Amino acid sequence: MSGPRLPPAFVKLCKSVKAKRPKTVIDHILKHGFITTQELKDTYGYNHPPRTVRDVKEHGIPIEMFRAEGSDGRKIAAYRFGNPKQSRFGRQLGRTAFAKELKAKLVALHGTRCAIYNIAMRPLRRADIMWTGAEVETYERLKKQTQELQKHIPGYVKEIIEAHLKNTP
Repeated sequence: MSGPRLPPAFVKLCKSVKAKRPKTVIDHILKHGFITTQELKDTYGYNHPPRTVRDVKEHGIPIEMFRAEGSDGRKIAAYRFGNPKQSRFGRQLGRTAFAKELKAKLVALHGTRCAIYNIAMRPLRRADIMWTGAEVETYERLKKQTQELQKHIPGYVKEIIEAHLKNTP
């Protein structure tokens, strides 16, 4: 079974996708008109079908979900192309994929540790301070002093608190 007739330019752009997961979904939909979560798991071995479909969307290809009947009679998700006029080829959506050469250079320069992960795993505590009414004058004095010292208010406040805590038993 094939789906509705797609514009040749849309089909050409779909076929230009080379990444394995989205290409698998695209080729299947082009041939059969749709793909089910069961086919993604059983035929292609993808244990997370929504992630696989999202890969297609991230290439700018419109995908819509509908319900189909699985081999056991239950309703399951199935996917087909959405409106080809809504395609956004060349505009990467969602995750950013790096070319292999760029990734190799980044690993050579910075190693295999994720900078975002290392930051995210650091202990973090936050204290928000608000000055209101008459306290605003205190804030203005603090601001003036940090400018004279060429410091930023948050860092300077931390220094003051640390100095105070060192002198407190």
